[in-house]
Amino acid sequence: MVNYRCNAACRHCLYACSPSRRAGYVSEDKIHEISRLLMKGRIGSVHIGGGEPFLDFQSLLIAIRGLAEAGITLDYIETNAFWANNKECAEYLAILNREGVKALCISIDPFHAEYVPWEYPINLAHSCEKQGMDFFLWKQEFIKTLSRLDNKKRHSREEIETVLSPDYVGKTAKAYGIRLGGRAANIEEEYGRMRPVAELLDDRPCNDLLSSGHFHVDLEGFFIPPGCTGLRVPLDELLDGTKEGRYPVFEVLYSKGITGLYHFARQNGFSEDEKGYPSKCNLCFHIRKFLAPKGFAELDEDFYVEALKYY
Repeated sequence: MVNYRCNAACRHCLYACSPSRRAGYVSEDKIHEISRLLMKGRIGSVHIGGGEPFLDFQSLLIAIRGLAEAGITLDYIETNAFWANNKECAEYLAILNREGVKALCISIDPFHAEYVPWEYPINLAHSCEKQGMDFFLWKQEFIKTLSRLDNKKRHSREEIETVLSPDYVGKTAKAYGIRLGGRAANIEEEYGRMRPVAELLDDRPCNDLLSSGHFHVDLEGFFIPPGCTGLRVPLDELLDGTKEGRYPVFEVLYSKGITGLYHFARQNGFSEDEKGYPSKCNLCFHIRKFLAPKGFAELDEDFYVEALKYY
């Protein structure tokens, strides 16, 4: 994740990226450090995401070159195609080709259509074809749905509800198969059935927190567990072994799961919402949001503030 800043604030964004997130882009020194740590952890290939990587094209090139110098394969770069209508589009693709970039992952769905006219990802796909660069539209299945909307403009939620369906938000989330974390916690709360805490507690530890299946590393070198955003541990400490007690929220989730975290939070003043929560992951999100201002190093307070802004 080369940045958290994005031109969009999509409803399903797991990382709660937006135009109001803190500015910054992964530096040349940091990309070299992260690359070294990835190689140490025997991670030989990555994709680049954000935020929106193309908000700073020159910094993106520095990141691409840093990965190449370390011998790490770049599988693809994610983008919402906001730049596909700019005169620099063909130039950017030509440069990426020369840098050895293999493919782009181009976002296209009703959530992105609130911020980027859906003509743009289609145009970018055509430009990739002309340049001989691979691409995939994520998700291509939404093109038929989007064809009912004007492709040359952005659309508000109200407009999309009128044209597509009053509950298109829930339907899109279901069709996407997204993890209902980050800003998508709002979707789950809007459409899910609220349940009391007693129904959600179980003793299963969250062992997936250290999974290497699809984790992310952000621009500051933090390891972010797959699907469980808002938690972060420095990648170098994770590889070398963290000191016991340094990341208590992470530790209690990993060893004792949601029940352990709930009791830990109660000891720190947490009181559950009487209306309940739609899932144990949603409960976990709100517990961590409550704990974040209390100085736990593994909790990114900015993330929770931004995630609860339901644009």
